[in-house]
Amino acid sequence: MPEPIYLDHAATTPIRPEVREAMEPFLGPRFGNPSSAHRWGREARAALDEARARLAACLGAAPDEICFTSGGTEGDNQAIFGPWRARRAEGRHAIVTTRIEHKAVLEAVHHAAAEGAAERLVPVDARGIVKGDEFAAAVRDDVAVCSVMWVNNEVGVVQPIETLGAHAKAAGAVFHTDAVQAFGKLPIDCASLPIDLLTLSGHKIGAPKGIGALYVRRGTPLEPLLFGGAQDRGRRPGTENVAAAVALATAAELAVAEREESCARLAALRERLETVILEAAPEAQINGRGAPRAPHICSVTIMGLDGDALLMGLDLQGIAASGGSACQTGSPSASHVLVAMGVNPGVAKASARFSVGAGNTAAEIERLGALLPGLVQKAREAMRWREQQPASWW
Repeated sequence: MPEPIYLDHAATTPIRPEVREAMEPFLGPRFGNPSSAHRWGREARAALDEARARLAACLGAAPDEICFTSGGTEGDNQAIFGPWRARRAEGRHAIVTTRIEHKAVLEAVHHAAAEGAAERLVPVDARGIVKGDEFAAAVRDDVAVCSVMWVNNEVGVVQPIETLGAHAKAAGAVFHTDAVQAFGKLPIDCASLPIDLLTLSGHKIGAPKGIGALYVRRGTPLEPLLFGGAQDRGRRPGTENVAAAVALATAAELAVAEREESCARLAALRERLETVILEAAPEAQINGRGAPRAPHICSVTIMGLDGDALLMGLDLQGIAASGGSACQTGSPSASHVLVAMGVNPGVAKASARFSVGAGNTAAEIERLGALLPGLVQKAREAMRWREQQPASWW
């Protein structure tokens, strides 16, 4: 079989060699607990503080505004529950978010609603852009926190964060953005943006899984999710993962330094990818096309085929893609993002997400293009076969 082609960088990325090298000492001889007072502990504390300062510089933040987390899901949950629990006694019991958020936000909001929060989900238009007038109408003086994903993880659409954040701030609400797919693709300067909370995840930018960060603007009310220690100013108790924090800081610096050149290359690859998809299936719909999009994500719906069969066919050819968000893989439901954009749920199941990254080449895209017509045809045959079977089978 030819060399495999990995086109699922929005799900996860390989650890960069520079990142692996930076974290290696803290998996061996520099193993100290940063809360210990002896020299092993002091050495670990110095490395942790340095990593915090380096990451803060990448975000236009102060070091004490960086809270290390286990990743995007923890950061998103903290960004929802933290301000809401801190402010509900003020009468700010509502939470505003959108219908296309990552499940880490949506499920957190649903659970807060079970605890008494008022849940307000703002719709998007057919391109996947949040409806600004409805967002503004939802943000009233009873709102504790608003959360809007900067770059959607399934379709890559970029939201007007400055405008939406300004609406939230005008109403006195805390504003959070999930920037997991935005970091390294868009310029980010927290000091100049109406953002109080911002979520990052390391494994999307060449760091290991299990490390992320939450930017917390000074003065933002935030109750912790966990209890049991004074680490990270009480915001996130527990012994810190020094090796992973160093890895995240290293990956973040590389992503920021390479952003402009990398994004230009990725955008060119994605444009060619979309061209070969439309050549193989002219009726295909590129989801979010016409809206501002991050350069690395292509979501496509090809009517009349079995989406799972297409992904299986790609996998058999050594090509990695996904049906949408990696955390939803295996779900029988259609993508909630595509449905919110007005795609029929049955049609939405005939979708795939390709996401390019540092290791991809133009030759790989051409090879995919050569294989796609046959794979699309087989996926259509699979759909016809399914339609001929008794409904009780499904």
